[in-house]
Amino acid sequence: MDASTSSKLTQAIAKWIATSCRPVYVVEDEGLCDIIRIASGDLTYELPSRATVMSRIHEWYDTEKAKLATNLENTTSIALTGDYWTSLGNHSYLGVTAHFIDQEWKLHSHALTVMRTDDRHTANACADHFMDVAGQWNIQERVSTLNTDSARNMIAASKQLPFEHLPCTAHSIQRSVTVSLQNSTFEGVLAKCRKVVGHFKHSPPNTAELQKQQVAHGLKAETLAQDVPTRWNSTLEMIKRVQRNQEPLRDVLAQQKNNVTMPTKAELEKLQKLELLLEPCRYFTELLGGEKFVSCSVVLPALCHLSRVMETSEDDPTYVIKFKQTFSADMTTRKDKTNLTWLKISTALDPRSDEEEDGVENCLARYRAEPVICKDECPLEWWSKHACVYNKIACLAQKYLATPATSVPCERLFSLSGHVVQKKRAALSSGNVTKLVCLSSWLWSTKEKV
Repeated sequence: MDASTSSKLTQAIAKWIATSCRPVYVVEDEGLCDIIRIASGDLTYELPSRATVMSRIHEWYDTEKAKLATNLENTTSIALTGDYWTSLGNHSYLGVTAHFIDQEWKLHSHALTVMRTDDRHTANACADHFMDVAGQWNIQERVSTLNTDSARNMIAASKQLPFEHLPCTAHSIQRSVTVSLQNSTFEGVLAKCRKVVGHFKHSPPNTAELQKQQVAHGLKAETLAQDVPTRWNSTLEMIKRVQRNQEPLRDVLAQQKNNVTMPTKAELEKLQKLELLLEPCRYFTELLGGEKFVSCSVVLPALCHLSRVMETSEDDPTYVIKFKQTFSADMTTRKDKTNLTWLKISTALDPRSDEEEDGVENCLARYRAEPVICKDECPLEWWSKHACVYNKIACLAQKYLATPATSVPCERLFSLSGHVVQKKRAALSSGNVTKLVCLSSWLWSTKEKV
């Protein structure tokens, strides 16, 4: 293998490690070395050292960071999302992402940092952390909004910052669901579902028997889903799978002698009612959580439609009426605490949001279809063609439509961080964590555009 090919291979290994979140110590794996030797025909080939790979990664990070810094420098308005995360090593990290629309009306989303924070997350400390990140990228004067969850320290910190704050709409919807389920008639049947799911999730033999029954009933073999308080829409997924597998579950439990019983017919009817109530919430959580398309202008039409879904009717049982009323009251309170002015302007600047003409349902259908929508109907494509006509408000569209509706981009960043900061890599320096996570995010973003 000549020197040029060897250098390219080293570069490819470094990119693979950074992009796919592989541990750096993989270059000490004799098996990998053997594979490359066989594939290349060079039986003398030696893998690059860890120091060499990290050196390449650091150089790559500096290059990509410089490109992003240039893009940010040429941008007049930047929206941020931020949240904290605790690693397996019990270390706290702050993740921050930046979102902006460039002069060609393309929406960009980039990770700025996943930096370690050792002090308590008081309001003052949180405010200082966000200002430090803005200072590191020299964007303090161009940050328009910060989107976070509605934790008290975040709300208090936002009041100390010189830019607008938007609470995460997806968090608000999920909190309203949680409040509505507490002390409701649904709690009893949900507890029974959790017991049924746990019976199979914690026993491989029981799971195997369930899969046999699923096949016997002509169903797809699938595992049951357990709901987790911090995992959005997990209660809905648990309900769906239990209902889908009623017959297999009933047959398996009937053959076993235990105190686990299937929900009764009346309880299953309650689950169906609850599914109908939770499905729109899941729909809007996913609708608002996108970062590759405009989402801030979706919030008010989505909440408008959700309020209509939660209107009570004469056919509703008492427990459904209670859920709807509790949800509506809680959601109204949370909506009043959002940045309504910002949301209204965002909606007005989106050419799709003509609710008066063809109804909020059709409006939401257009939002929902946007990732594969005709370019002529995409709001940014529309603005790229009409900016010269409406040049006085085009800059406002770039500013307001770039703001994410949720802090989900940070949640995705932490999912990526979890692949980097593993048990065997818990000793990674905070600087390397930031470089590996951000570089992986940047490289994947570039790969997707290509």
